[in-house]
Amino acid sequence: MSTKSPPSFKIEHELLALGHEWIVGVDEVGCGALAGPVMAGAVVLPVDSRIGGLRDSKLLDSRAREALYPIITERARAWAVGSSSVEEILSLGIRGATLLAMRRAVEMIEHVDYVLVDAWTIPNIPYPQRGIIRGDLKVKSIAAASILAKVTRDRIMAELAGQFPEYGFEKHKGYGTRAHREAIAKYGSCLIHRLSFRTFNKS
Repeated sequence: MSTKSPPSFKIEHELLALGHEWIVGVDEVGCGALAGPVMAGAVVLPVDSRIGGLRDSKLLDSRAREALYPIITERARAWAVGSSSVEEILSLGIRGATLLAMRRAVEMIEHVDYVLVDAWTIPNIPYPQRGIIRGDLKVKSIAAASILAKVTRDRIMAELAGQFPEYGFEKHKGYGTRAHREAIAKYGSCLIHRLSFRTFNKS
């Protein structure tokens, strides 16, 4: 399947034909940020959903994501967003914390038959699953999960900008932009920075 095509329900249809009814798409956001939590969305999206413009969240601007968010949450059979804190990222590492956020999101879904995950497989969940490379570009339920996770995390980072106004979190959402790195150089780190990341280890 070309990743230039819009995501589809092809894999969900295949799983439905095998008897799986509650198919959860999962994706993460914030893995590469220097600050703030990592988030994961989980969505059970009916295969007859017609949601125009549904794409991987990275391909959409903030206005489009915000517009899609209430449509996805209204039409989904179930949805959830899980997170791992900065403290958990520092303790578990970014991979471990990301997988924990994904597991938390899936565990909030009441009925689960099968899990489709963007690129990863999630340990310690009692469901069959498949990790799909570039799944956010191919699978509609994963794309929907990426949007819910991204919008939720962006809102959290905008709120945190009020507590730490020097850093401009409302603009870059904790990612390593030039402005963010310059703010770190000027003001040092704050409570929501991931101090184990290379930016903070220049000895």
